[in-house]
Amino acid sequence: MSEHRKPWHGVVVATSLPFNADLTVDHGAYAESVARLAAEGVHGVAPNGSLGEYQTLTYEERDRVVETALAAAPDGFTVMPGVGAYGGVEARRHARFAKEAGCQAVMCLPPNSYRADDRAVLEHFELVASAGLPVVAYNNPVDTKVDLRPELLATLHAEGFVVGVKEFSGDVRRCYEISELAPGLDLVIGTDDTVLEVGTAGAKGWVAGFPQVFPRACLALYEASLAGDLGIALPLYRRLHPILRWDSRTEFVQAIKLGQDMTGRRGGVCRPPRQPLDPRTEEALRATVRALVDAGVS
Repeated sequence: MSEHRKPWHGVVVATSLPFNADLTVDHGAYAESVARLAAEGVHGVAPNGSLGEYQTLTYEERDRVVETALAAAPDGFTVMPGVGAYGGVEARRHARFAKEAGCQAVMCLPPNSYRADDRAVLEHFELVASAGLPVVAYNNPVDTKVDLRPELLATLHAEGFVVGVKEFSGDVRRCYEISELAPGLDLVIGTDDTVLEVGTAGAKGWVAGFPQVFPRACLALYEASLAGDLGIALPLYRRLHPILRWDSRTEFVQAIKLGQDMTGRRGGVCRPPRQPLDPRTEEALRATVRALVDAGVS
């Protein structure tokens, strides 16, 4: 780990998880994916997030995925697992395992499937922070029904419970309010299709999905966005946006896995309840990926 880079800075890939034909986890393929991402220049991985289908995994499966990522990660490469769970006790359990296993940080949703009020959110993150690792909050109000509003994030940061936020609301305006209310809280890009906007708003990292499909192009876009180099960033962003916007759709896991399969990586099937893409959606996605590949994007 570079002494100048915090574990949640840079491009940290929210990894998809390959399954065998019987839907057991293919740990060999997952290890290869982590090692390949490191070789392609990204800064880390975030296993057991939404892209990793964590909701369908047992505790033992989640633990082993973390161990697989750590074993495949070279020195200086971040492993920041998601510890999302229904409540704080369960999330703290996953955070404790992550610390004992040797991870550098964790990423945490608010309480899942429960419309928690601010008191519940504060208790939730206090429990997770008590495990002893830096916590990056994950704000995804569409899926969790709990909005980590800028003022709530400022309170979480002031209490010492979170060091950053993966901002997935899609509302770029709140990035500036977050920096005003909590200047020390690191802003992390959460939606692949807001890289340029959030990057120029002062982001320190990107928890990303599509670098698993087009790693070099996504890295170049990230670096140009943070540097404010619109001459490079804007045309690249326009070219990539048709694929990046799939990250904010319901079928984002299937889309990224199909993109991996189409670019010589291992994606594969999903566990239920996720279903294969319907034929029209799949063909639209394939056409988008093919157009980028044919244009030399990699």
